[in-house]
Amino acid sequence: MAEPTGATGAGTEQTPAAPANLWPLFLVYTFGRLAIAAVLIALLWVLGLPGTPGFLFGVLLAMPVSFFALGSVRQKLTAALAARAERKEQLRAELRGPDADAA
Repeated sequence: MAEPTGATGAGTEQTPAAPANLWPLFLVYTFGRLAIAAVLIALLWVLGLPGTPGFLFGVLLAMPVSFFALGSVRQKLTAALAARAERKEQLRAELRGPDADAA
């Protein structure tokens, strides 16, 4: 009974590190995409493409612009998500125990 408590304690020590790295990257990437879209939409409206066509064309242009402008943030976010998935799989393997590997 002491082992599950220790495993749970070890698991709770590792999990706060993952959200601390993941959420700031997620927020930077999300708000970056929204900011790029807003700037492009406003620019198109100022240049004379008002209304819905300006909005839709701005959203369409925001996709490739954010792909290149936020590439490093996207790669860091992808790496953080992969590391989180790997940690979760390791924790699942630890919880299953050595008997699950033999089966």
